Amino acid sequence: MCNLYRVYTNQEEVRGLTRAMIDSIGNMEPEIEVWPDRVAPIVRNTPAGRELAMVRWGLPSSSQALFKATTKRADKLRAKGKEFDFDELLKMEPDGGTTNVRRSESKHWKRWLGVENRCLVPISSFAEPDYTSHVSGQRVPYAWFANGIDTPLMFFAGIWVPQWESVRKIKEGLITVDLFAFLTTEPNSIVGPIHQDAMPVLLTEPDEVETWLTAPWEEAKALQRPLPEERMILLPNGD
Repeated sequence: MCNLYRVYTNQEEVRGLTRAMIDSIGNMEPEIEVWPDRVAPIVRNTPAGRELAMVRWGLPSSSQALFKATTKRADKLRAKGKEFDFDELLKMEPDGGTTNVRRSESKHWKRWLGVENRCLVPISSFAEPDYTSHVSGQRVPYAWFANGIDTPLMFFAGIWVPQWESVRKIKEGLITVDLFAFLTTEPNSIVGPIHQDAMPVLLTEPDEVETWLTAPWEEAKALQRPLPEERMILLPNGD
């Protein structure tokens, strides 16, 4: 599950490859390292057209997951003899967000699979913890994957949700914010030896970009597959 990636590019390249006509970013940094719950550039479908915007990484968690977390919190309060309103507790339950979408057939995700909620996430390389080269007592290193040694621009197949109300962090309280995440799939033979569970859904060809942003889900879902091995490398020296 990818929880770290880099973007080495500029707005002109992103707009050119995605045909985004609206740029709401301002000045985009040429080198960006993105971690969960941070903002990052995406190209999203909007009623006014394709827009390049900065959006927060992490889609809403399922209501079931939040209910379970709230129940645990309620049990602890109950054990301490404290009174509480469960509905209010549920509303204020922190949700750091879900970074990846694997089971697109899930009821939780199906409502956001239409064209209006699809986006592209620019990426130059992504990382997975590399336990195969981990030395005991030391920090686990990252393995970095890209489309080539010069890390050409590609895209995660993403989903975005507008103006979602939730508590992302306790110190922030209840906020309303746009959110995004991207699809994952089974790993190919390049990623698999490092991370056996999954890899991001990557788009590297213009026709894939157009299909993801415009096609009905029955056609677009075919893109939820591993990137062919010939289009991916493990970067040397962990970068």
